[in-house]
Amino acid sequence: MTEFFRISMPWWHFALRGLAVYAALLLMMRLAGKRTFGEMSAFDVIVLVLVGGTLRTSIIGADTSFLGALIAVASILLAEHLLAWICTRSSLINRLIEGYPTFIVREGKRVPRALSRCNVPEAAFERALHAHGREDLHDVMNVRLEPNGKITITLKAAPGTIPGVQAERR
Repeated sequence: MTEFFRISMPWWHFALRGLAVYAALLLMMRLAGKRTFGEMSAFDVIVLVLVGGTLRTSIIGADTSFLGALIAVASILLAEHLLAWICTRSSLINRLIEGYPTFIVREGKRVPRALSRCNVPEAAFERALHAHGREDLHDVMNVRLEPNGKITITLKAAPGTIPGVQAERR
């Protein structure tokens, strides 16, 4: 039973390695772009599993103890919690971590090469339109690729209505 808790290096090594891998992966995901895991395909799931398996050794090395892995995971969860806390209190840090939305359609007109710059396939754009019951852009005001990889659509206001205000039903 003591083997269960005997770790191969000091506890803080696991914590520091976990934090370092978390920070490096966060940076790599930010550099990879918005669409990295915005709409999980089978390919994305495979990449996610491979990344996790590959980084295991970087985090806990050759240690096979129960405690070493728990220390590493606890440090990663603590870092995630701390980063979320900081991001809710600093819009600058939040934008550095999350990024900014990208317009695909602005004021009813497609932004040239926006899809290709963000590595968004035309099919994904069309799926987003269809999900909102649209076949074309005739009543679409804006389409944005959000920092989380999702595509959001804002419709034009109907003639005679105030944007953002719904008509009262009788």
